[in-house]
Order: sequence, then structure tokens, then C-alpha cells
Amino acid sequence: MNTKQQNPFSRRQFLKTTAAFGATALLSYNQLAAEPDIPEKPNIVLILADDVGCEPIGAYGGQRWKTPNIDALAKGGMRFDYCFSMPVCHPTRICLMTGKYPFRFNSDWGTFPKTEEQNTVAHVLKRAGYATAIAGKWQLALLKKDPEQPSRLGFDEWSMFGWHEGARYHEPMIYENGRVRTDTDGKYGPELYVDFLEKFIERSSRAEKPFFAYYSMALAHDVTDDIPTQVPYVPGKGRWMNYGEMIESMDAMVGRLVTRLDQLGLRKNTIILFTGDNGTARRSKLRHLQGRQYEYEDVYSIRNGKHVPGGKGTLLDIGTNVPLIANWPGRIAAGSIGSELVDFSDWLPTLAEIGGAKVDHKIDGVSFASALLGLDQSVSRKFAFSESGSDKAWVRTKRYKLYNTGQFYDVRNDAMEKEPLKDVSGPAANAYEVLKAAFSKLNYPKNATI
Repeated sequence: MNTKQQNPFSRRQFLKTTAAFGATALLSYNQLAAEPDIPEKPNIVLILADDVGCEPIGAYGGQRWKTPNIDALAKGGMRFDYCFSMPVCHPTRICLMTGKYPFRFNSDWGTFPKTEEQNTVAHVLKRAGYATAIAGKWQLALLKKDPEQPSRLGFDEWSMFGWHEGARYHEPMIYENGRVRTDTDGKYGPELYVDFLEKFIERSSRAEKPFFAYYSMALAHDVTDDIPTQVPYVPGKGRWMNYGEMIESMDAMVGRLVTRLDQLGLRKNTIILFTGDNGTARRSKLRHLQGRQYEYEDVYSIRNGKHVPGGKGTLLDIGTNVPLIANWPGRIAAGSIGSELVDFSDWLPTLAEIGGAKVDHKIDGVSFASALLGLDQSVSRKFAFSESGSDKAWVRTKRYKLYNTGQFYDVRNDAMEKEPLKDVSGPAANAYEVLKAAFSKLNYPKNATI
């Protein structure tokens, strides 16, 4: 691979990814009128919340909980309304890391395809000169069986809780750069993950090296229920955190990380991106009863005055429409709205474009970097995709959604998909033909019913 990099923010050049749906990712250039002090390679902070859809976030109309730090990022940057994930976490992470849809791999739950280990977003940025680190949730392997996997996937440093091994919150079990930490008694995991990333950012800044800091949050997923010893409760409460407490803690951790970037004088040279891995949880564990029995709370949000149930695990919008907020002072217009379609295969080409990195392997994603920076987009996504295993998936425009089973919905007027469209005419007919062709192009398994 040719690793010679281009300056993505020069006055003469701007990368635009033309790769989509299995085509080779080729990079072209456009004129960019940039300010003189734009960095050659900006720092990138990607924050991925766990089990958080749009409706808990104040910037998206959420009213039940307070998220002032995330709301401030949206107020000072751009909020996208049409970002779509997979309905559950592992396939979303596979998609983000590879730029490819999960059905293209034969990977079991909690594994990562060996063929893609050198093609991850971390490797793409690392080859462009970035220092790379991740903290929080991994879920691409049981680290007790493969403690060096994050390194093979392109991360210089990592600090991840022991998925299905121990606690993620209070007194967590953490693998840090291949070894289990022994100093977490009495400590709170999310604070340790932020501490780790802050130190990584400081070291990278002192070395004058651009960094990619991926904060794959534990929050706001409830505790693990399949380990022999129950993990600690919230000190003094006799239970685990409820969903609202986790949301507000999530916001506080985002605020801590942003504050540290401010203190280090790095905000002008750093793009911060916040998103979620799937819709909001439907319920959350509060207490252990006995064996595998737990006391749960049902989770719901209040969005623009409406009661919204958690939708994680479903292909409805409440299971797949996730927040996407981008903030970069002086480069992304404050208070702006991104109206483009985005799905999770788009993260790899977008971050590559922002970082001036070359992508020369086949991917499904389409960069939305031009939309972030308010530039003309000659290449944009015509449809988004999400899947639930190898037997059910949809492709969609902003308004219409077509399943591989042939069900076709106007989700603008029927967000809960109670009644498939029977009279497909006018604009709906045009959308149907576009989406039908999209399924054919994707060659998604079991789409013969369309």
C-alpha cells in the first residue's frame, strides 16, 4: 500500500470518497477555501455511546434527563437527523471498524473477521501518521483469550473492561495494553476510561503528533448478567445505576473529555464526534435477585412531549436512528443541521477523509466529511442500510423504508411501521424502485422476495 499522505485541508485539495457498496474507495480532490490556521491533520475524538438513541439527548428533543455537555456540542456544531446504526452493538462496531456491512463477513457474535484486521479505521489513520487509542467497550473478542487483539486492529494503546468477565462500572476489570489492571478497587470505570484517554491525548500533544482517540463508552448499557460473581452496586444505593443516572453520567464523561481538550488548548485543532451504537435499551437491570433473576426497570424517554419506549434490537427507527453530533470550532458551523443520510459504514471513509488518509480497499461506506464542513457534495449516500442477522434487513431514504421481505413503509408518517404501503404510486413508487435496485446491488442474503 502506498502510505504517502495528502494534506486534506490544503487550499487546493479536499478528499472526497467515491467508494460505495463494495466499490474500491478512490479519492479525488476539490478546491477548499480554508483558513490559514487549519491544521494539516486535525485531532479526531470519536465518542460512541452504548444503548443510546436520539430521544434521551436534549439536543434531539429529549426531556426526561439532562445532557448539557452533549447539547453544547450540538449547539456549537452540527446535528445530523438521519444517522442509522445496526439494531444491536456488535454488528454496529464491525461496520464502524471496517466500513463494510456485517453480512459480508461470517463472524460470530463478539468476534472480528481476520481478513479485515489490517483494514480497520485505526490502521487507516495510523498509516496516515496518527497516534491511536481506544478506551471503554471492545466486544470484538474476549480479551482474556486474545489480549493483544486491539494492537492487531491498529490501536497503539487501549483500556477496555473485561467483557463477560467483570464489572464495567464500579471496581471494574480492565485490560490495559494487554494486562489486567490491579488498582481499580473503589474506582468508577467511566472515569478511568476518560483518565486513560486524557493521558494519551496529552502525550500525543507533547509529541506534536495528531491523535485518534476512540471513546467507546460503557455508558449507558446495564451491567453484565452472565458472570459467576455479581458486580458491585452503586456505593450507598443498594442497586446498580438506573438508566437515567447512566445517561447523566455519560454526559458528564463527555464534558470531562471536552474540558480537558480545552485546557490543553487543542479544541481548535480537534474534531469531536458523538454517536450511539443502537437504539435506547428497552429495560435495564437494577438489582440481582437470585441465580439469573434480576429486578429490571422499563426504559422510556420523553421526546418533544411524547413518551418513547426503548427500541434496541428492532429495525424500527427507535432501534436504529442514533445521534450524530459533530463539533469543530471555526470549521463546523455552530447550530447547523446535517440533513444527509448516514449509516455506520460511512465512519471509516469519513474519518479517513478528515485525516488525509488513503483508503485503497473495497468498502461500503460513503464519506460525509463534505457535509460536516459545509462543502458541496457531488458524492452522497442515496440510501442507508441496516440488518438484523442474515435474514432481515432494510434499505431506506429519509422517508421510505424497504425490507428484504418486500414490506415497504412511509416512515415519516408511520414511524412504528404499523401498516405497510399497499398503494405504491407517485414519489413512493420512485423510492420503491430506487430501494429495490439498492437491494439488488448489495446482494444481501435472502432478498429474493422483493
